[in-house]
Order: sequence, then structure tokens, then C-alpha cells
Amino acid sequence: MTDSTLGTALITGASTGIGAVYADRLAKRGHDLILVARDAARMQALADRLTAETGRSIEVFPADLTDGDDLDRVAKRLATDAAITLLVNNAGMSLNGGLLDNEGPAIERLIALNITAPALLASAAGKAFKARGRGAIINIASVLAFVPEMYDGTYSGSKAFLLNLSLSLAGQLEPLGVRVQAVLPGATRTEIWERSGKDVDSFPADFVMGVDDLVDASLLGFDRGETVTIPPLADEGLYTAYTEARLAMGPHLSKRDVAPRYREVVEA
Repeated sequence: MTDSTLGTALITGASTGIGAVYADRLAKRGHDLILVARDAARMQALADRLTAETGRSIEVFPADLTDGDDLDRVAKRLATDAAITLLVNNAGMSLNGGLLDNEGPAIERLIALNITAPALLASAAGKAFKARGRGAIINIASVLAFVPEMYDGTYSGSKAFLLNLSLSLAGQLEPLGVRVQAVLPGATRTEIWERSGKDVDSFPADFVMGVDDLVDASLLGFDRGETVTIPPLADEGLYTAYTEARLAMGPHLSKRDVAPRYREVVEA
């Protein structure tokens, strides 16, 4: 049975990690689900468990979001299925090593999954939700959007893209009744580390958050109406100060005249 108030949540990267926990929590809140990932068997096992536990309708939608045809199928579903009220843009990957350690195909795959896919899916969902005057988009970014010096800039840049996308969409859609949230996890215990050849246990124990805690905190931020949710950040004032400083620069960033400090001084 479908709850007409909550509707259906489409979750990408739903076979494991953050996406699988979002599936668990959203089903228990009363959402029906569409699970999108490459691993159909793992999604089916998750769907079977959640259906038994919650009675929700859960569809498994196998797709590789780096494949243009598969991505188009998911985007069309978002554009045409009026039951969908929530998109969780979670699918993502990290390079094994950094930009200088990889060749073109690996870099292109990261950009396709971390940038192209969420942008096109957010576009499809945003247009559909705007037309209906309701719906929500949750984009899973990263705290590395703020600290590109700490990690490979390809990955952190893709997450900065998602943060920018979210802030822009929120400004356009929230006055029309559509919610947009960017979630910025820190290091979180998921399979992304192993897949990219990294050892999450090499970090200090208090540096890595559990995925259940991450999702529960993110949904609390969503319930509170936050546009940006940073679960590991205890001092909210740091983000507030950062945002205020960033916005204060805005009126000064485009001028006809070159800034005085860039003018060549000609000595007499």
C-alpha cells in the first residue's frame, strides 16, 4: 500500500552503505522505494528484508549510472512517475589514488558518476517536483568540499559541485514548495574506502562515523528544514561564519575596474 502523503523515494547507490541505510530509514518512515544501483542481488536482498519488516512496496531498478542509456532510464522515471516525491542522490565513487595516479577512463568514470549523473537526475526530479509544487532532493556531498587541500581534488571537487548545485536549486525550488538538502559527511565507514584501495582503519578511531549515525543525523537535519547538514560539525557557528564571509564577497566579485592591488605601479 502506498502512503499518498509520503510517496516514493528513489535512492541511487542503494545496494550498500549510505544508500542502503537511507532505504531502511525511509521505508520505516512510510515511503515506498525505488532502489537504483548496479548490484541487483544485494538490492533484492535489501528489498525483501524491508518489505517483510515494513510492508512497503520496494522496486529494484538495476542501473549503471555511468552508462548513458541506464542514466536516461532513471531520469525518465523521475520525470514521469508522479508517485516519486523524494530523490536521494547518493551514488558516488573515489579514485584509487589521485588525479596524477590515474588515466582518463577512471577520471571520466568518477566525473560521470559523481557529477553528470546527480546533475541530470536532480534536473529531472526538480522539473517534475516544481510542476507539482512538492517533493524533495537530497544530495550526498562531503565535508571535503570545504577542504580540497586534504584530499584528491577530483573527488573533493565533485562534492563541491554537489554543494553548489544544492544551494542553487534550493534558492530556485524552495519558494515553490520543493525541498533541497545537501548532506556533507566526513569520513564514514562504508565500502567506498575498500573499493578505492584505502584503509579506513588507518584513521584515528574518533575520525570515522558509523553509517547509521550519519543517516540518522542527516534525516534529523532534513526534518529541521536544513539546506546544508554537516553531521560531524559540532560548532555550527563555524559554518555560519564561513557562509557569511562567502556571501559578503559576492557584491565585490565582478567589477569593471581592476582591483588596485593588480595595477602596476609606475615609479616616477
